[in-house]
Formats: sequence, C-alpha cells, structure tokens
Amino acid sequence: MNDILPIILPILAVLVVLGALIPVLMKTRKSSKTYTGPRDANDPVQAPGAGTLVEDRPAQAPAPARTSPDGVELEEPTLEVPDDAAGLETVPVETPLPVAGRLMRLRERLVKSNNILGKGLLALLSADKIDENVWDEVEETLLLADLGTEPTMQLVDSLRERVKVMGTRDPEHVKALLREELIKLVDPTMDRSLNVERHGDKPAVMMVVGVNGVGKTTTVGKLARVLVAEDKDVLLGAADTFRAAAAEQLATWGQRVGVPTVKSDIDGADPASVAYEAVKAGIDQEVDVVMIDTAGRLQNKVGLMDELSKVKRVIEKLAEVDEVLLVLDATTGQNGLNQARVFSEVVNITGIVLTKLDGTAKGGIVVAIQKSLGVPVKLIGLGEGADDLAPFDAEGFVDALLN
Repeated sequence: MNDILPIILPILAVLVVLGALIPVLMKTRKSSKTYTGPRDANDPVQAPGAGTLVEDRPAQAPAPARTSPDGVELEEPTLEVPDDAAGLETVPVETPLPVAGRLMRLRERLVKSNNILGKGLLALLSADKIDENVWDEVEETLLLADLGTEPTMQLVDSLRERVKVMGTRDPEHVKALLREELIKLVDPTMDRSLNVERHGDKPAVMMVVGVNGVGKTTTVGKLARVLVAEDKDVLLGAADTFRAAAAEQLATWGQRVGVPTVKSDIDGADPASVAYEAVKAGIDQEVDVVMIDTAGRLQNKVGLMDELSKVKRVIEKLAEVDEVLLVLDATTGQNGLNQARVFSEVVNITGIVLTKLDGTAKGGIVVAIQKSLGVPVKLIGLGEGADDLAPFDAEGFVDALLN
C-alpha cells in the first residue's frame, strides 16, 4: 500500500486542480458574447473589430491601427442591441401605432394648424365681386404661404380663367375649383413610396441628411417606428459622430421599438467608417432596412458637404443607397428651398421629409420644393410625439388645407 501512495497522490492533486479550473473556464466562455460578421482584411475602410458587442471578454492584445483611404485612423464601432446585454439601461419596447390610424390623426392636426391658408383663399374667392384687387390678395396669400412665385402665378392664372368662364360665386363650387388646382400643383402622380425592399441578400439602405436643428435623428427614430409597424426588420447606423449624445439618442429610439444601433464610442469618429460597419452588420444579420443618421451639415461648409458625399461612396462599396431623404424644417420657408438645392448637388436626393408642419401656416413649401427639385415630399411631421410622422398624401394634404 505504501508503495502505491506515491503514485496515487500526484494523480489526485491533478484532478483537484482540474476540478477547480473547469467552472472558471466555462464561466469565461459563457460570458463572452460577441457579434462579429465576416471581414475582408484587404478592405481599407473597415474598422478593426467593428460591430462587436462584448461582455467580460478576456484580455487580448490590441489590434493594429487601421486607416481609411484618406489616412484617418478608424475606431471600433459597437452594436447596441435593444436590451441590457451591453450594460445599457433597459428601455421598455413599445408597439408603434399603425400607419393608417396615424394618418387620420395627422390630418386632423393639419386641419387645425394650416386652415388659415385655405379659409383665407376661400373667403377671397367667395366675395360678391372678384376684381383685380381680390386677385392681388389671392396672389399675396399664396406667396406668404411659401408657394413660390411660379406656382403662384400658375394657380392664379388658372383660377382666374375658370372663375371668369363659369361666372360662379357659389362657395362650394369655388372651393371645388380651388381644390382641383391645388391638387394639380401638389401633384398626386409623383411616386412617394419609400424604397425599403431587400435586394437579394442585401438590405435596402437609407441615408437621412439635412442641416443642423431640423430633427434628423428624431426623424430616423420616428421612421424606424413606421417601418417596424409595417413588419420590417431595421438596423440603425449612428454616423452623426460630431454632435454630443447623438448616438445615444438614436440608440434610445432604437431600443424603444426593439431595433439595434451600430455606433462609435468615440466623439468625432469617422462617419464613413460607422456607416460602412452599419451596412455590413445589416448584411450579416439579414435585416430588411439599414438607416444611416448623418451629422447636420451647413450647406455653405464645402468640407462637410464633401464628407457627406464620401459617406455615400463608402456605403456603396457594400450596397446600393436606395433612399436619400432630406429633412427640412417647414418653418424655414424659402431658406429650406435653398438648402434642398445644395444637398441635391452633393447627394442624389430621392425624397423630402417636412418637419414642424404643425407650427406654420406655410404649407405651400411642399409645392415650392417639388417644383424646384422634381423630388417628392414623402413624409411629414406634425408634432413632437413618437408617432407624429406619416407618409405624405397629396389629396389628403389639400383637403386638410381647405377644411
């Protein structure tokens, strides 16, 4: 027996050590939670380890620094999922309102906010005597509503001719004529649908652009709610890396409807890199739509506008950009029209989102923008609520103006 003990004791010691190490090793393996999609080591725009969500990851040697084609060192964006897996405060997931009910509510709000334009025109055109002074007032009313000079002249000339031929003074008849002419100007034939359908193995990609303060990040969050309500699988990219807390704001919007957000934890990070990694994550996860929020660009800052163009070019290394939505503040009037022209020269604008339409009686800006750019207004925002964004409907808009 004494001869066997020297052999057995070392074996028992080894078993005890292994028994203590196995739970530690298993815990370490379970706590490592990562998302890493396939990488192309030769692609110069990819950030190292981008799109990774990690908990309690064992210490690793830092990856070598990577740079963009412009010599900018690329950082490591992260993928924030809509739960507390990344140590985020849990935000209850909400169920967005269906689009149909939302349109009804927004139409009611538009009636209250913009009826000064319609009622003013109807009062003028229903006068006992419609002379040159009346037509001058009609013209002034339309110009003050930001309809624009050319559309105003077109509407006044057409109405003047029709009223003269028919000799009508009946308010309902005049209202019907005015409705027909306004609908022609708003143009119901324009395609206002959003291109949000997948292309084979790639998601639809949408960029949202505009100047500072128009509500781009909020618009992205609200539009994500619209798409989720239509059963779309969405991923957000926080490429606004210059405004403090913009990425966190977007991630919170995403959490509220169960949508993940790719963002960088470094202020002033390369927006093109973050946008690229967001699209790559969208491809890897097979989502339907990737929405990219961009920094507010001042249209007179050439460098920033060039950077916006670069973001689009970098995204197109992976997938086609299907929508570029320009967000405009409806209260800015003709200044908004100038912004639209500049952005359309830098990136191919496919649609307009008009925000703050509830705070102005200048609904004519819809016509002015479309006439100037040939680009449709696709969405309108009429309030601060999470569901106060809806698809634009030409006839519904005009009916709201005239009621």
